[in-house]
Amino acid sequence: MNVALWIAAGLLAAIALASGAAKVFLPKAKLDELGAKSGGGWTEHASPVFVTTLGVLEILAAAGLILPAALDIAPVMVPVTAVCWILLMIGAMITHARYQQYKYVVLNLVYLVLAAFVAWGRFGPESFTG
Repeated sequence: MNVALWIAAGLLAAIALASGAAKVFLPKAKLDELGAKSGGGWTEHASPVFVTTLGVLEILAAAGLILPAALDIAPVMVPVTAVCWILLMIGAMITHARYQQYKYVVLNLVYLVLAAFVAWGRFGPESFTG
C-alpha cells in the first residue's frame, strides 16, 4: 500500500506542478487562448492575480505532496497537503460546473479521489510515523 500511496502522491504532484507552472509562467492571454481551444476557458473570467495565485498554490501542493516525506521533515504535511488539494478540487469542480465544463468536473473528481486516498492512507494505515 505504501507504494500505491507514493504513486498517487507522485501523480498528483506532477499534475499540480504542470498546472501550477502554466498558470504562473504563461501569460494570461495565452492561458485564455489554450482554455478556449480545450474547452476550459474559465481563465477568461478570472483576474490575472487570481490565476497566478492558484498557480502558486498548485506548485506548493506539488512540493507538499512529495518533499516532506522524501526529506523526512514533517512528513505529516503530506496528508495535510492532500486535504488542502481536496478543497482546491472542490472549488475547481464548482467552477467548471458553473461553466458547464463537465468533463473537467469529472477529471477534478478523479484528482480529488486520489488526494483522498493519500490523505486517508497517510493519516491512517500507512502513516510515515507508524
